[in-house]
Amino acid sequence: MDEGNTAAGSAPDISDMSFEQALGALEQIVQQLERGDVPLDQSISLYERGEALRAACQQRLDAAQARIESIVTGADGRPASTRPFDTES
Repeated sequence: MDEGNTAAGSAPDISDMSFEQALGALEQIVQQLERGDVPLDQSISLYERGEALRAACQQRLDAAQARIESIVTGADGRPASTRPFDTES
């Protein structure tokens, strides 16, 4: 991947990315920032993009956890059905 394509203006919209794609993009940003070989302005842009990716990944993890927690178990302890997750509780 060309490092010039990691700028926020040319990067894909986070909402169009899968969790795995967003996580991979976040890992690439972290690697670039850890190397320390990007100019300050680009580092700030990368950091902002990384924070947005982190927030999107966290939101998707939280949604997945809520779905998992909504599984209703039967008397034998096995999953019997699912119920919608109540986002207001």
